[in-house]
Amino acid sequence: EVHLVESGGGLVQVGGSLRLSCAFSGFSFDDYHIGWFRQAPGKEREDVSFITTRGAYTYYADSVAGRFTISVDGAKNTMYLQMNELKPEDTAAYTCVADQARRAREIPISLYGFRGQGTQVTVSS
Repeated sequence: EVHLVESGGGLVQVGGSLRLSCAFSGFSFDDYHIGWFRQAPGKEREDVSFITTRGAYTYYADSVAGRFTISVDGAKNTMYLQMNELKPEDTAAYTCVADQARRAREIPISLYGFRGQGTQVTVSS
């Protein structure tokens, strides 16, 4: 059974940084995509970023490119999202998601089949 557990959210001032972590376990396949989507109150879900475990390919939404960095530590079974230069518009619930690569290639990040419980990021101005 796949488990994804996020941590690292919180309150930060504009321009500050946070690092989200997603500890994962239970994958029965070795080629998957793992990433994040976010959702702010009253807004639609936004795909933020993902990383592939086999090819080390990364994707970033235009809204976060250059400020966020996604990475995976295979030894710790943990994925990280380093968020720098945070803006008020980054305020949202961030959810870690994952899926097999062959399926993940065909769908938005927010529709990946495995997900964590989410963690709140609040950027104050």
